[in-house]
Order: sequence, then structure tokens, then C-alpha cells
Amino acid sequence: MRFEDQVVVVTGGALGIGAAAAEIFAERGAAVSILDFDEDNGSRTRDRIIAAGGRAIFSRVNVAHYEQLRSAIELTAKTFGGIDALAVSAGIQRYGTATSTTDEAWQEVLDVNLKGAWNASRAVIPHMQRRGKGSIVNVSSVQALASQQNVLAYTVSKHGLIGLTRSIAMDFAKENIRANVVCPGTVDTPMLEWAASLDPDPESVYEACRRMHPLGRIAEPREIGEVIAFLAHERASFVTGAVWTVDGGLLTQIGGAPRTD
Repeated sequence: MRFEDQVVVVTGGALGIGAAAAEIFAERGAAVSILDFDEDNGSRTRDRIIAAGGRAIFSRVNVAHYEQLRSAIELTAKTFGGIDALAVSAGIQRYGTATSTTDEAWQEVLDVNLKGAWNASRAVIPHMQRRGKGSIVNVSSVQALASQQNVLAYTVSKHGLIGLTRSIAMDFAKENIRANVVCPGTVDTPMLEWAASLDPDPESVYEACRRMHPLGRIAEPREIGEVIAFLAHERASFVTGAVWTVDGGLLTQIGGAPRTD
């Protein structure tokens, strides 16, 4: 899958899944615009791409603020001549239940994870309309399809991404703009490292995550990035409104089944 003459915007492209996706797009010929609040790591990702012979720019934005994001999108279009694809990977995790989650935590998570995805889409769609085509790939989670304890705001935001994606897919299908959502299982990212650090025994968290997945391991960011790249590519031209689980079989199994090892 090559992306010559394509321009791809990646939100949350500083680290983790977003950085992996940005590097895959660039390796395959795309010009990449990295948008992230993390200036240091966003700049490093951009520099790695350029050092490897790719084309990339970085803009520091808070995706919850539409005008910041719109300005970065306009800069992308001006720099590279348009926009063909958007990968939305910006996301944060906060913990709490329906009674323990604060107003501030609820708003923070929904602003970044859900409103940020909406902001990115509404900023890029006009540019895709000028191209006569486009592809949007939102990174959600298996927690869009199920849930765990103590993750209210995160689960709500990830469920919401499926509705956002399907609505965009239906509203813009006749303009050849596709929208799909990827739902990863556990991935070895800085977010997982942070979550594990909250436990007195971080390695036990990694081991529990590995055991949850039938494949017996957690994913590498590039494994998710490859699926994002496929959905963004013209080879997925008849795929829109779809929910793709990339979870090592996590949601396939029935909980409580006896172990066989």
C-alpha cells in the first residue's frame, strides 16, 4: 500500500499508535502532518520521519480547541496542497465510576477523546470535498464494545467514537469520503505504561494484560498502525462505517472459561 501524492493528518501523532501510524504513512510515500499537544515528542516523531527521507510537519494543538486544530489543518493544506486522509489517535485515560468521576475528569476525557475527533473531522472534510474523496480513521478501543470497572468517562468517549464514525460515514458517502473506526485491545504504549505505574506492581498489570488476550501478548503500536493504513488506503475503497477490532482475540472469548494451560 503506497501513499505517493497523498497527504495524511494524524492527531495524537507524537507517541504510541499515532506515531506508529504517522511513520508507516511516511515510509510509504505520504506527506504527514502530526498534530499533538506534546511538543517534544511530536517534534521527535517529525524529525525521525524527515531523517528517514520522509515529509512531515508538526503542529502543537489541543484537539479539544477547534480553532487551534482548524489552523493546523489549514497550514497542512497550504504546505502540502490538500488533505487525503485523517487518522485520529489523540486520546487520554482517566479512572472513575458514575459516582466518583468528577465533572472536570468527565469533561477532560470527552473533550479530547470525542470532541477532538469531531473537531478533526469537521476541519478536514472541506479539504476532502475539494479532492472529491477522503478517508477518516478513528482510533477507539475494545472499550467501545465492552467495558471494565472504573473507566466510566473513557468507555463513554470510546463508545461515542463509533457513533461519530458511523454518522460521518453516512453523511458523506455520496462524496466518496469514507469513515471507519479501529478498536484495539491492549497496546504497548506510553498510556499503558502510565496506567501500569499506578499499580504497586506494574509488571503484574502487563502480565494480566498478556493473559487476557488469546494470542498471549499485547500489541505493538505498528500492528494497529498497519490496520489504520489499510483503512485509509484506496484498497479499502468499499469499506465505510465499519468497526474493526484489532484485539488479539480479546472480545472473542467468553469470560470465565477454564484455562487449558
